[in-house]
Amino acid sequence: MPKLRQVFYLPGFDPREPEAYWGLLRRESRLTAGRRGMTLAVGDPVRSADGLSLDWTIERIEDGAATRIRYALLRWDDIVRTRFPRSDLRRLIAIPRLWWRLWKSGYLRAFRSEAWQFSTVIFVVHLLYAGLVGLSLALAGLLVAALPLGDGAALLRWVLLLPAAYGILGLLTRFTKGRPFFITHLVDDAAFTHEHASGDDQDMQARLDAWAERIHAAESEASEIVIIGHSSSSFLALEALDRVLTHDPGFGSRGVPVTLVTLGGVIPWITLDPQAEATRHAVLRIASTETIGWLDLRAPWDWLSIHLRSPVASVDPASVKPNRPMIRSIRIADLIEPSTVATLRWNFFRMHFQLLMSSRERTAFDYIALISGAEPVHRAVEAIEESPVHVASGPPPAA
Repeated sequence: MPKLRQVFYLPGFDPREPEAYWGLLRRESRLTAGRRGMTLAVGDPVRSADGLSLDWTIERIEDGAATRIRYALLRWDDIVRTRFPRSDLRRLIAIPRLWWRLWKSGYLRAFRSEAWQFSTVIFVVHLLYAGLVGLSLALAGLLVAALPLGDGAALLRWVLLLPAAYGILGLLTRFTKGRPFFITHLVDDAAFTHEHASGDDQDMQARLDAWAERIHAAESEASEIVIIGHSSSSFLALEALDRVLTHDPGFGSRGVPVTLVTLGGVIPWITLDPQAEATRHAVLRIASTETIGWLDLRAPWDWLSIHLRSPVASVDPASVKPNRPMIRSIRIADLIEPSTVATLRWNFFRMHFQLLMSSRERTAFDYIALISGAEPVHRAVEAIEESPVHVASGPPPAA
């Protein structure tokens, strides 16, 4: 009986049912198996009785040796659906208040310096949403002006303007769904991130507690534990693991190796917020706990991630240590064909998921090969040499 590797995968801010990720992994596993000459069998998904996870198995056979993986997707799609899509009324009230707080605290300037690509996307989608609001007001003005209300109806036209504009805005956001730039998705994602920074999201706090219990309990069953946080879950995974260590400081030091993998991460997005004390604490704790491995996979070609410096540097540059985390920069040319890159370059969400997909290069990084490899993940991480791409650890570049 092969040893059991327990993988916990935490998805980003995504309202889709978790089976979508199972389908993605099964499809990409077929590609990786064909490219690397191995047998991979992905089992059927089963939702846990408590609704916290979608679980399945992965069996790998290569050169007669078997590797058994239990893959658990830790769910928060239900929480996402309470925040995306929000009503336009909630956005119109919340956005000015949030941006005033961020500007007043100095966050916006620091965010721009730390992550010029990602901050550009966030700034632009908010400007585009403001543009939709302006367009709705203009169209509503034309509509109300064209109504045959007779003379002396100026006041009535003003009264009708805002309801008409709100209705038009609702139609625009509903029928376009924010495409092609996923405006409403990213606007609502930003709102969640800063709500979480302040600790006001009690449902998410409770979910993190439940995840921590699930991760901690795996130590009694697994021979290895791997926690993977993608996108917004790059910081949620850190917080869940921090909760485990708060309860049990010896976690990861009793013979069951624990590895954290963050990919497509946006950690500074939240840690730069002055209210994000809990997240900053989690980053520093994990960075200083050397019994737990930490691999940070980054993609400079991914505009929806942050990749200029070590994620620890945005919290406390003095706390940065070599290989804490181990940082590896992935080349897009290793993952997909150059012609495909040209086609997908501006499809930000598709590129954001590329690190979860099969690599065209047999010897390059491959997500499926990492989680299902014959070599334990913690040993694979230890064997990774520092990326030749320079990753700064000091002050961020000037904006």
